[in-house]
Amino acid sequence: MAIVSKAADAVATLFSLLIAVAAPLLDSQLVLPRHLYPARLVDVHQWFAAEFDHYLVGDPPPFFRGLVWLALAFLWPLCVANLYGILARRRRWVATTSLMAGVFMLTYLSAMFGEMLGSGRATRRLLQFYVPFVVVAVALVLRGLCSCSESEVQATAAASSVESSAQKKRAY
Repeated sequence: MAIVSKAADAVATLFSLLIAVAAPLLDSQLVLPRHLYPARLVDVHQWFAAEFDHYLVGDPPPFFRGLVWLALAFLWPLCVANLYGILARRRRWVATTSLMAGVFMLTYLSAMFGEMLGSGRATRRLLQFYVPFVVVAVALVLRGLCSCSESEVQATAAASSVESSAQKKRAY
């Protein structure tokens, strides 16, 4: 179980680091004026849209801009907090932030997949690009749920051991 927990921590760390860096540098280009960014970052953003034929990034519809604003306002600070929690070894805090980030990503990706599959414009390569994000989102949700369950089990075990020692003292 410890190996699975360490793997989940590594996934949460990598995902949080990716979002903490990519959201303000790349995703925000969809909602803020491009002249605010260095030419190199704009080139990377345009390369990504062209390389993966990402029509949502190339010409973002209003709903997608809304999703990006939501990600910048909610997911980005959440991932920064998650990184802090991981580095400060605040396990219960990381469990909560991981659960929230995972649920957010599943919701975000559901809207994206709904549009991409419903419109018929998504390429196989674009869909394959987002599949690992779905796996990571599910892993984050499970990490958050399992960590919460473990802490509740430990708290229950500690409470029952205190009760049993109190009962033993009364018996004598």
